[in-house]
Amino acid sequence: MPRGSNGQSAGAGALLAILRDGQARTRGELAELTGLSRSTVSQRLDGLIDHRWVVAGEGAVSSGGRPAAVYAFNGGGRVVLAADLGATRARLAVLDLGLNVLAERAGDLPVDQGPEPTLGRLVTAFEELLACAGRDPAQVCGIGVGLPGPVEHASGRPVNPPIMPGWDGFAVPGWLDARLGAPVLVDNDVNIMALGEHWAASPPVDHLIFIKIGTGIGCGIISGGRLHRGAQGAAGDVGHIRVPASEAPCRCGNTGCLEAVAGGASMAAALREAGIEAAGSGDVVALMRAGDLRATRLIRQAGREVGAVMASIVNFFNPSVIVIGGAVAEAGEQVLAGVRETIYSRSLPLATQHLGIRASELGDRAGIVGAAVMVVEHVLAPATIDRVMTH
Repeated sequence: MPRGSNGQSAGAGALLAILRDGQARTRGELAELTGLSRSTVSQRLDGLIDHRWVVAGEGAVSSGGRPAAVYAFNGGGRVVLAADLGATRARLAVLDLGLNVLAERAGDLPVDQGPEPTLGRLVTAFEELLACAGRDPAQVCGIGVGLPGPVEHASGRPVNPPIMPGWDGFAVPGWLDARLGAPVLVDNDVNIMALGEHWAASPPVDHLIFIKIGTGIGCGIISGGRLHRGAQGAAGDVGHIRVPASEAPCRCGNTGCLEAVAGGASMAAALREAGIEAAGSGDVVALMRAGDLRATRLIRQAGREVGAVMASIVNFFNPSVIVIGGAVAEAGEQVLAGVRETIYSRSLPLATQHLGIRASELGDRAGIVGAAVMVVEHVLAPATIDRVMTH
């Protein structure tokens, strides 16, 4: 039996995986790449065309005789819904399978209202965005959601999320699937941001750490080109690593956590104690941009504190790139300089020899792009396509 490069019989999913690189190919080229007969390739291509995963491409190939038809991945044939939910605001989008944003919206959506009110508003917003994009709900092949708390990725259920009352154990995928009729994948917000930044990285990298510095602090880890979630999905919770010589109380119940020292909420609180009005991360950054010296010093020191924790991680994990995102990252060079200062002074020279430390490429779009990446990689996985094609 013909076999693909992974030693398994090459199914329709394997053909699609080849075509996803954007290059149109003939039946003969696909037969050569997979080891399948031309008749089998034709049969599987017909199935992929029927399911709108593949289309006849432009520019038939000729070798002197009758031109051979070429086939290409149909990146615009289906769409993905993506949601990046924060503590109080959300960004939603409709994207095609090439991860092009077709319609997008950002606005207030507090998660402390509870899961059903929040997700109900999410469903309404998705329906409106689909209409704006001129797409039919039947074209939705998957939904990706990022939540601001710990998530058991396999089940999509939040696990004791500290700022999400009523969400613990709530079956987010089942609730949304019942109303939108498409498979749902859920992860925490920092993980999907890491996926988005990894997808956008140029040149591509296999080992990347994404640090979100906002109200709290979190970390997403890309290892060997794949998101590393850990045994229970708790990998990357750097915000609750203890900072030496600090007794600042943290919302987790401990003292001296990085988040309690360098998070946006702690910086805003320090400014309020000094008589300066600041409600959160955005106000701290705005004050810095307006020339406030206290805010500038706080942001620079926050960068140093984050860098001190990251120095240990750099020595342990040896990433190629560290990407800084989140609301405090809007401070730009002030926070980046603080992070670089301590990482380069405290990490091993070999670990930092080729290390890049930079601001987010995608900014506030990192979450929706990452949520879409999560869905597309699942929906278009060869095994998933093969299951769809046989039902």
